[in-house]
Amino acid sequence: MGKYLHCAQLTNKIYFGAMSSIKEARDFILHGYREYLPHVSIDCAIFGYHDQQLKMLLIKPSFLDGCCLPGGYIKRGETLTQAAGRILEERTALHSVFLQQFYTFGNPGRAKLKTFDVKSFEETFGVELASDNWLLDHTISVGYYAIVEYSQVVLQTDAFTESLQWCDIDALPPLLFDHNEMVSSALRMLQLQIYHQPIGYNLLPAKFTMPEIQVLYETILGKKLDRRNFPKRLLSLGIIKRLNEQRSIGPHRSPYLYKFDKRKYEEALKNGVVLAF
Repeated sequence: MGKYLHCAQLTNKIYFGAMSSIKEARDFILHGYREYLPHVSIDCAIFGYHDQQLKMLLIKPSFLDGCCLPGGYIKRGETLTQAAGRILEERTALHSVFLQQFYTFGNPGRAKLKTFDVKSFEETFGVELASDNWLLDHTISVGYYAIVEYSQVVLQTDAFTESLQWCDIDALPPLLFDHNEMVSSALRMLQLQIYHQPIGYNLLPAKFTMPEIQVLYETILGKKLDRRNFPKRLLSLGIIKRLNEQRSIGPHRSPYLYKFDKRKYEEALKNGVVLAF
């Protein structure tokens, strides 16, 4: 038909939402603007941390040749953060995950698609994508990032999602739309924010060693940190405390265990910290 799709969120909501039937999807295509705000959407850069590796959650939508970030539209009466939390929960089954807004993407043509199988799409859902359909207009996307322990994630697909997968952050494939740019922007913001907001509460065991939390910071920052300076700086924040317990990891090697002070950690999330390495 020669149509271009000018909106990444056509796939983000249709394929990534919690719709359970063709009828529900068809109603969204034709009348979704009644429930959702048109022209503005959310994309979530979900970082996973596991086995000292930083990963990114990608989704493979049907009808498209490639992967992208999970995303969707904002319900009327819903805040941006509430929408981001809902979208993340729909994909991962995780509740109350810390989310940080990092950038807004709105360049014209940012989501123009040539590989979209319009004919198959229209036949599947029994609709014709008219040129004035609300999904085909220019859409601005607000980016949010989160860091999760990926072994706690329950990947949730639906009838419109071919697959979800974790990919090492250093080995991402070319992504659909402008999502490679989104990932790069999210990672840069995460690396900047790590100096002003604590991380690790949901990424480490309840009790951990100083080397374990240092490796977490090094993995995210992509650089080595001084082994003498790092503990002093982190302890000065008061968000972790040393226990009178040690872990035996080999001959003459029994490092002390630490745990987060949940109250101080949450205060630091709210008020911010200043951490210089």
